[in-house]
Amino acid sequence: MKRIFCFFTALLCASAVAQDRPNIVFILSDDQGWTDYGFMGHKVVKTPHLDKLAQRSLVFERGYVASPLCRPSLATMVTGRWPFEHGITGNDVDGSKDRAALDIPMREAFHKYPSFIKLLTANGYAAHQSGKWWEGSWREGGFTDGMTHGDPKRGGRHGDAGLTIGRKGMQEITGFIDESIEAKKPFLIWYAPFLPHTPHNPPQRLLKKYTAQGRAPDVANYYAMCEWFDETCGELVDHLDKRKIAENTLIIYFCDNGWAATSTRADDPHQKTWKSYALRSKGSPFEMGIRTPVMLTWPGKLKPARTQDFAHAIDLLPTIAAAAGLEAPKELSGINLLDGKARRSRDAVFGVTHSIHNMTVGKPDGTLKYLWCVEKDWKLMVRYPGVDTTNYRLCHVWDREPLRLYHLSEDPHEKINLADRHPEIVKRLKAKISAWHKPIIKPGLPEE
Repeated sequence: MKRIFCFFTALLCASAVAQDRPNIVFILSDDQGWTDYGFMGHKVVKTPHLDKLAQRSLVFERGYVASPLCRPSLATMVTGRWPFEHGITGNDVDGSKDRAALDIPMREAFHKYPSFIKLLTANGYAAHQSGKWWEGSWREGGFTDGMTHGDPKRGGRHGDAGLTIGRKGMQEITGFIDESIEAKKPFLIWYAPFLPHTPHNPPQRLLKKYTAQGRAPDVANYYAMCEWFDETCGELVDHLDKRKIAENTLIIYFCDNGWAATSTRADDPHQKTWKSYALRSKGSPFEMGIRTPVMLTWPGKLKPARTQDFAHAIDLLPTIAAAAGLEAPKELSGINLLDGKARRSRDAVFGVTHSIHNMTVGKPDGTLKYLWCVEKDWKLMVRYPGVDTTNYRLCHVWDREPLRLYHLSEDPHEKINLADRHPEIVKRLKAKISAWHKPIIKPGLPEE
């Protein structure tokens, strides 16, 4: 009888601890330039709901992703590991065939790594997946509920049924929140809508708002999509406020990678060979490919502010673990963004760029195209040959510079390569990149 009493006492205590833990709401924009928000100073794009959230948040104006491409970017967010560690370096193993089916071995290897999703659900959290999700079904990802089936035979690849979230309402998420509240369980929401990602088919009321003389149609469509995404974020945050759980909810906002319309690079002769989006945006190591604002919102726990401290995708797992009172894997290199001292002590962040398709199984950096480092205002990009793919052979045409050095505060759009003028800075940043990446790639960086 005493053992039974102790067992139920422990169970009740564990339940009480779980209920005291904060809910986690992860909002992930899909293909959005880091400048394209009202709170980031854009003069045309309207994002009133995210602007309001920013007023309640710790806003990192200098956030970065590990890769400027959705699948490896998301894989790093989930695991806190670099693409060359978890193996997901591109979107597909072979872009010309049955991509989802061929990726099954990659997904199986990926799921052996711990994730913040599995960490939370193993400790009493309910977890819902919607929107972008590349690694099989929501069950495979460790969620307790979700929308993505991940079945290659039914067209599963990068979100399938989950990609309707936002575009066709928010009922799946709001209903899950209500159920979790009734069950008195802390919850994780993975809200990664296919927005403002193509297809750019915004409501006519929004497109009309952004259609203007002298503005290219692809730009107007994209701007309207940004506001449509903002509206869905407002619906989600408003539901948290309505249910009076905002005080015990940590909201994290990120974007998977940047994006810009092709017409914004109309003056670049190489752009004529690539119609999907602007060069130097998605898929590239330039700021419009790798930079994103990051927001942490936790009323009563985090004081609203704006900071130039770096935030990075590798920080998500350590941050979420700390917020939930759990322990992240010790080998991770990310920091807890709730820790001001840790933020201020960081002076540099890193990342990679690989080919979009044709991941090389067992050799993660077989398609490596760039390594980069941002140290305060300086940024160095180091070019690698990689492996040509059908869509990205043009990359060798528009960028044959082995080294690119920029001073971001003076040249935020990266127009002036200063590598030849500051060899000492190039040398220092190359050494930093080598120290970070050398355990994986040998020998180190290519010579100048």
